[in-house]
Amino acid sequence: MQAIMQYTTYGIALIGGLAFLVAIIVQVLKELPKLKKIPTSVVALMVSLILCLVTLIALCTWYAVKITWYYVIAALLGAFPVYLVATGGWKKIKGIWDRTQYKKKDQ
Repeated sequence: MQAIMQYTTYGIALIGGLAFLVAIIVQVLKELPKLKKIPTSVVALMVSLILCLVTLIALCTWYAVKITWYYVIAALLGAFPVYLVATGGWKKIKGIWDRTQYKKKDQ
């Protein structure tokens, strides 16, 4: 159980750190003249996909682990939560949760 909690904490920290980097990179990239025409959400998604793959390569190199196809798929799937967090998706997720959760009526 302790290992699960430790890896969960690492995962949440990694998502938060990557989301922070995505937000900073998107703010810098959106100032470029040719990228002003592209919607910010598309730029954020592309940056998230690229940054997650680069992070995968860096971590596998650091830990001397061979990169396999399922690592790449996991990094691509992990890019979507990073994108959501970077673009303020927690508000969307909280809104969905609030609509579906049971609320007690005042008596």
